[in-house]
Amino acid sequence: MLYEILPAQWKKAIPKSEDILQNIELLEPYIPAREYIFKAFELSIDDIKICIIGQDPYPNPEHAMGLAFSVPEGVEKLPPTLRNILKELESDVGVQLSGGDLSVLSTRGVFLLNRVLTTQPGQSQGHNQIGWQEFTSEVVKYLAEKKIVFILWGKSAGELAQFIPDDQLIVGVHPSPLSVYRGFYGSKPFSTANEKLRQMGVTEIDWKI
Repeated sequence: MLYEILPAQWKKAIPKSEDILQNIELLEPYIPAREYIFKAFELSIDDIKICIIGQDPYPNPEHAMGLAFSVPEGVEKLPPTLRNILKELESDVGVQLSGGDLSVLSTRGVFLLNRVLTTQPGQSQGHNQIGWQEFTSEVVKYLAEKKIVFILWGKSAGELAQFIPDDQLIVGVHPSPLSVYRGFYGSKPFSTANEKLRQMGVTEIDWKI
């Protein structure tokens, strides 16, 4: 089922994806909805400049939308983790956002990837043991060979650092309320990522929405 909805470009990029995804069994109910599981993967591989990696979807079904850390347009009460990201975005590059829909960043080359792509409604890390990590590891291994900067937030995302060259890597604590004061605030991940892009000869990201 999952392999059927994986965008064609990724089927070609990761030959192992069919076998990996066939071994992942999604038990209903799950979030995000089926049509949004691979939402982030709609971004053309050739257009990816920055890959931001988080943990897993928001446990609130109204928030999970297939893009890491983003919520659908119109959500008024933003998840605390997203509020923290937006605070750092403003502090770092002076961009102030009124909402939490980060979809436009995808159109500019930001690949918003979760380490685990689904969960059970109301349960954080509900699908942490069903095999998603093998798939996202293959994704990162493939992308790490390109001129892409990776921002890894949290322990789960940090496991992928082993596959990424140091000059393309930014590792930080997760922006959740539990860890945000342990080094997330003031870490300047957005400006640092743009600087790494410039060093690689790649046009930087316009973070304004």
